[in-house]
Amino acid sequence: MDKNPSNKNMFTCAIAFYNLENLFDTKNNPLVLDDDFTAKSEKNWTEKKYQKKLKKLGSVISQIGYEETLHPPVLLGVAEVENKGVLEDLIHSKYLKEKGYDIVHYDSPDERGIDTALLYRPDYFEVLESRTYTVMIDNLDQQRDYTRDVLYVKGILQDKIVHVLVNHWPSRRSGAELSSYKRVAAAKRNQEIIQEIRGEDKEARIIIMGDFNDNPKSESVKLHLVDSSLYNPMEKLLTYNEGTLNYRGEWFLFDQIIFSNKFLQQYGNNFRFVEAAIFDKPFLKEYKGRYKGNPFRTYVGKKHLGGFSDHFPVYCIFSIK
Repeated sequence: MDKNPSNKNMFTCAIAFYNLENLFDTKNNPLVLDDDFTAKSEKNWTEKKYQKKLKKLGSVISQIGYEETLHPPVLLGVAEVENKGVLEDLIHSKYLKEKGYDIVHYDSPDERGIDTALLYRPDYFEVLESRTYTVMIDNLDQQRDYTRDVLYVKGILQDKIVHVLVNHWPSRRSGAELSSYKRVAAAKRNQEIIQEIRGEDKEARIIIMGDFNDNPKSESVKLHLVDSSLYNPMEKLLTYNEGTLNYRGEWFLFDQIIFSNKFLQQYGNNFRFVEAAIFDKPFLKEYKGRYKGNPFRTYVGKKHLGGFSDHFPVYCIFSIK
């Protein structure tokens, strides 16, 4: 699988994260707020549009990190999925059905019914255990904010135990500053989980990924999640002209992959971080008009564009000797 055929003992792989932008099926679930994604809604979300989105997302996933490793990601965290059924449809879609992906998914208490999940390839990653951790947050009116749980998966990747946390932190819908305390709470919850993991293994290899709804240098990430034992390669990826999503002409990098120092070369490991990148190929972008260069999304309001997602995926390349 290594791109360099001269190094037969080196295995390279991509670990990625992708916000799939409202991957809903067309069925109405009365228990969650999914009414926009039915054929009778103003969005007119039909089976044809759903199948088109699955095919497009599968095409993207199959290509993430392929240039560097010659195979698709061994691990892929995802956000904004309605249920396990849509994930089953995704991994059996045209471009993924031969890749052998399996799923770790739990329903979360989110009011819109959107969850996080981990897709993995059992040929490379063996799941040992998984569970979710609730993020307890109140709104300003002291009512509970039913946000997404943190998904925890422990597994073996190339004979190494790896711990993965998949996140989708509270949005900025009420304003970035007014809602910042919610993301700080989510960051602190991740730190509690990290400390729990390290209570059993001080040298644990930990990967924290997700849509944090904050940038790498935001308070929640910089001050309350990343400490001296963690490395965030995404800090170098956000620029004036590049990010994973664009809002009113400004780039943001909410989609991040952070990991423990045990993946860094100077710590004497043979399981090493190589590089991080945003997967923002031209075909994933608006190709003309006012929003040229932005992620080519599925909808703008009620208008169906037929694109991929309003986020670009991010990924990290690791090598294992």
